[in-house]
Amino acid sequence: MDTHRTLISAQALAARLSAGTPTVVIDARFDLGQPAAGQTAYVAGHVPGARYAHLDTDLSGSKSGTNGRHPLPDRAAFAAWAGAQGIAPGVQVVAYDDQGGAYAARLWWMLRWLGHDAVAVLDGGFSAWRAAGGAVDAAAAGVPAPSAAYPAAYPATAEPAMPTLDAAALLAQLGRVRLVDARAGERFRGEVEPLDPVAGHIPGATLRCFKDNLQADGRFKPSQVLHAEFAAWGTPAAEVVHQCGSGVTACHNLLAMAHAGLPGSRLYPGSWSEWCADPSRPVARG
Repeated sequence: MDTHRTLISAQALAARLSAGTPTVVIDARFDLGQPAAGQTAYVAGHVPGARYAHLDTDLSGSKSGTNGRHPLPDRAAFAAWAGAQGIAPGVQVVAYDDQGGAYAARLWWMLRWLGHDAVAVLDGGFSAWRAAGGAVDAAAAGVPAPSAAYPAAYPATAEPAMPTLDAAALLAQLGRVRLVDARAGERFRGEVEPLDPVAGHIPGATLRCFKDNLQADGRFKPSQVLHAEFAAWGTPAAEVVHQCGSGVTACHNLLAMAHAGLPGSRLYPGSWSEWCADPSRPVARG
């Protein structure tokens, strides 16, 4: 079957599972306001065979208080986690959530960061799976632990396969790159800030809420529509840097650009939560 590298439909995923084609399905549902909600939803019902990835514990590293709310984990630790889920080179991975891909895109980006190419986000998420008549399993035993059946860590590339930059590098390049903020408009403008101690945005940033990548039904816009919207910036992908509140929904814009045929942009993983932790860094509002 075809390898999916950005998005996969519920129908295509069902066909893979029905045919027994090797596929690792990861449920990445999460709620920033209720961190246990995703696990609870997983236990209640999930795509058959899916394993669960928790944003705080599986897809993030240790917090120092100045490195953001969801810092990237050590690559070796994440490679070990990926291997324990049965993820190996060439095996198709499908990630899903119920927030338009906001959390599944983080897992997509992180696996690409390790060097895994065969990873896609379920377009429309769990609701699309249900709407397509997909079967649902419950997990009487709760969230599964990593499997001893897959002892080998994922053989990550020696260097990260997805480009990033840190706060110091971004500060030095402000005004010379297109910085794209994936948060909601009211947070970008500094009108409200429910999660971080300082409201506002990094000076010079462009607002592109991750929800702007979606249609009304929660699926991604067609690739040609996304391409036209991103191309209107007039900025080569290599000169685009993505950020959000904590490096999560920024990955949604990276996924959308890749699906539009515009790969190569960079992620600022620490994002606003890291940036605003240092009072010496500039802040803009409005």
